[in-house]
Amino acid sequence: MAGNGAPRKGVAESADATAGLAPRGPSAPASRGSAEAEAERRRGVRRMKTIATGALLLMAVVFVLAKWAGHAGAGGWTGYVAAAAEAGMVGAFADWFAVTALFRRPLGLPIPHTAIIPTKKDQLGTSLGEFVGENFLSQEVVRTRLSAVGIGDRLGAWLAEPGNAERVTAELATALRGTLTVLRDSDVRVVVSEAITRRARSQEIAPGLGTLLARIVADGGHRRVVDLVCARAAEWLEVHSDSVLQAVESGAPGWTPRFVDRRVGERVYRELLRFVTEMRDSPEHPARDALDRFLADFARELREDPATRARVERLKSDLLGRPEVQELIDSAWSAVRGMLVAAAEDERSQLRMRARDGLLSLGGRMSADEQLRRKIDGWVEGVAVHLVTTYRDEITSLISETVAGWDAEQTTRKIENQVGRDLQFIRINGTVVGALAGLGLYTVAGFFGV
Repeated sequence: MAGNGAPRKGVAESADATAGLAPRGPSAPASRGSAEAEAERRRGVRRMKTIATGALLLMAVVFVLAKWAGHAGAGGWTGYVAAAAEAGMVGAFADWFAVTALFRRPLGLPIPHTAIIPTKKDQLGTSLGEFVGENFLSQEVVRTRLSAVGIGDRLGAWLAEPGNAERVTAELATALRGTLTVLRDSDVRVVVSEAITRRARSQEIAPGLGTLLARIVADGGHRRVVDLVCARAAEWLEVHSDSVLQAVESGAPGWTPRFVDRRVGERVYRELLRFVTEMRDSPEHPARDALDRFLADFARELREDPATRARVERLKSDLLGRPEVQELIDSAWSAVRGMLVAAAEDERSQLRMRARDGLLSLGGRMSADEQLRRKIDGWVEGVAVHLVTTYRDEITSLISETVAGWDAEQTTRKIENQVGRDLQFIRINGTVVGALAGLGLYTVAGFFGV
């Protein structure tokens, strides 16, 4: 009977590598460790089955010897021994039947309500999923457990340690570097380009530009640009007088004398140089006031004039469609990626140092600020409750569907290897308790002369 429940070596070992009941991958250390633990559990089950069956056989031998001794006139004590042995056999048989009925049909007989695990495997999986959902994944249980843990307080104290903040920073840098390495540049560039282009096309920029320009003019921020342009124009005119003269002469009619063209060009050059120089040197020059009015009017038109806004939108579309602009947008990701990877790899980079200092500061604030701790606890509880209420059915169905996908025979062996050793103690206890009960009943019956 012990042999009836002992798994055959080849079948039991094959069960570990199939149906998802044991980790796969012969080269994995965890798989080797799991296989060794599984083999040790099988040996423990076989050992306990041998002991339990030995106890049953011992009761049978004692019963036969006690009966023989009683018939041979050995004395009244043989009745007590025979009664104890007989009840011990009954208890051993009953518990053997009960334990065996969990995993298979005793003696192969089609007795109702036996082989419970292989025949009721799917129902057990469904019940297990429902049990987990009701007792572990309920909103009340999650909130109560997280409130008792005090995540905000513990997390704050943990982050306040410089070593822990450095560890978190290093892990975040590794994750960032890994993510950037896995992402394909071409795909990201396309996404970034489409996002920037789509956002730029969908949003009208003229009103914003008008508001910005009006603020700049009101604050006088454009005057430095005017100063720079005037200074550069004066310098250019002083160096390139021949270019101005040549431009005037080339635009003069063909019938005018060349010395006249020359005098006109010199006059134009002197007037231009005087105008630019005065504008450069005089902050109150009328041309500057005219430029201020022009910019203010243009800012208003950008905000209010439909025709001007339409022209700006057409110009924006033309610029976005140019290959140079698209190349500039595409190159933005490469530049950002390179900076992020370099900062993530450098332990002394500003990015990592700021991240570490931010974590230390957050940990200190969480340790000192009870309101912040309560807020973080509320966030954590809210996220956990949302996940539980949203995905509870998926989690419970995962349990039931996983159990349903297991092979019945392999599942039976797996469960028996896990709990079979303890169940064999039930057989041993049944033998001992049965023997004591039989001895007690025989003694009571003899006392009353029954």
